[in-house]
Amino acid sequence: MLRGSAPAPGRDVLGRRIVSDVDIGSRVNGAGVLEPAEARGGGSDRSRLARRLGTFDAVVIGLGSMIGAGVFAAFAPAAEAAGAGLLVGLAVAAAVAYCNATSSAQLAAQYPMSGGTYVYGRERLGEWSGFVAGWGFVVGKTASCAAMAITFAAYAVPDEAWRKPVAVAAVAGLAAVNYRGVTRTARLARILIVIVLAALAVVVAANLTGGSAQAGNLDGWVDREGGWYGILQSAGLLFFAFAGYARIATMGEEVRDPQRTIPRAIVTALTITVLVYALVGGSTLLVLGPDGLAGTIAPLAEAVRADGWDWAGPLVRVGAAAAALGALLALIAGVGRTSLAMARERDLPGWLARVHPRFQVPHHAEIALALAVCVLVLAVDLRGAIGFSSFGVLIYYLIANLSAFTQPPGQRRFPRGLQIVGAIGCLTLIATLPVEAVLTGIGVFAAGLIYRLLRLRRRRGDSTATGELS
Repeated sequence: MLRGSAPAPGRDVLGRRIVSDVDIGSRVNGAGVLEPAEARGGGSDRSRLARRLGTFDAVVIGLGSMIGAGVFAAFAPAAEAAGAGLLVGLAVAAAVAYCNATSSAQLAAQYPMSGGTYVYGRERLGEWSGFVAGWGFVVGKTASCAAMAITFAAYAVPDEAWRKPVAVAAVAGLAAVNYRGVTRTARLARILIVIVLAALAVVVAANLTGGSAQAGNLDGWVDREGGWYGILQSAGLLFFAFAGYARIATMGEEVRDPQRTIPRAIVTALTITVLVYALVGGSTLLVLGPDGLAGTIAPLAEAVRADGWDWAGPLVRVGAAAAALGALLALIAGVGRTSLAMARERDLPGWLARVHPRFQVPHHAEIALALAVCVLVLAVDLRGAIGFSSFGVLIYYLIANLSAFTQPPGQRRFPRGLQIVGAIGCLTLIATLPVEAVLTGIGVFAAGLIYRLLRLRRRRGDSTATGELS
């Protein structure tokens, strides 16, 4: 805003929304919680989602998002960066993730609406901050959907010629599940997370009882060439394995008793994930050692072979495929809800805001996402583009931390210090990303800002023309 100019209607001098009980798009209930008018029973069925998820379902969706295919591969590059210090990197990543999770939980309790940090940024920091978070999430996670579909196909189909058709089939199938309603999404997520946890339990059991574990494999990380920078790099690589807890917040409009359920589900899912990663990463490091772990693209399968559990290799492969499907399922749900929220505010085309009258899901957004992902799978080499997702998710959580920092005492659940640590952690991890990922991210965000400027100019032109006609 230019110095001396008046704030926009409904905004304070910093551009933050002034919330009142007469706001057109949302209402404040008796507890000071902002909800869309449609979510409280008013408005049309075309824009209302149903609150059908309990705490257990929300936790399962969060676990499915976090314990994805990354757990089967992320430890190798982390070991290359930090050696045995990857366990310290895991602790750093978990600490940053916890700070970010508490910010998301605190915000979701006040704003239990679809969209996650897109909504929080708009409400607490202004429209542009919300748009940056939403744009980065939708674009970056759409690319992640395609990458996860290809990852699933790589585990499920040995013949490379069939991988892209199988990836497209996976996208279509999971989109169909999401289309039929959020309860079906939750049911499938339960099945997939059970398969994944069973596979990981086999890995940990093999590592701890197979006789190949050596305590000496945990030594020497301080003396590695990368030092603390390498540890921070490993933290950055491992952080993205935790990032799925935001999926619970993006689906906040479909959770029963959101003020109680969402904070509990986010913290519970993150705690379980940290424990699982510590067991899997630590036991695999004991077996393979830093160099052996860094030198393989399939560290968990390699570990069970080193333990003499060759029969468990196919189980690990099935677990990895199920993990990729679980992450893809949650991504489709999360991107669809964020697209819905952005379309409601006309930051994306308005027809994406339609909600199915029977299944009460954002079916237009989910269909559009599935088509876009299928095109990416078939036509684009995603290896260079996925780095942006890392950059985008850190910007997303940076905005979440800054948004939570501005909440008044009556809406706070956690100390402000956690938001400060979370924001600093996000910036620190951004600084450790490869230059190519940062430059790609800046380019994608610049394209998004130009897109929004053009949409705003067009809307102003349409309003002017309507005024002249009247």
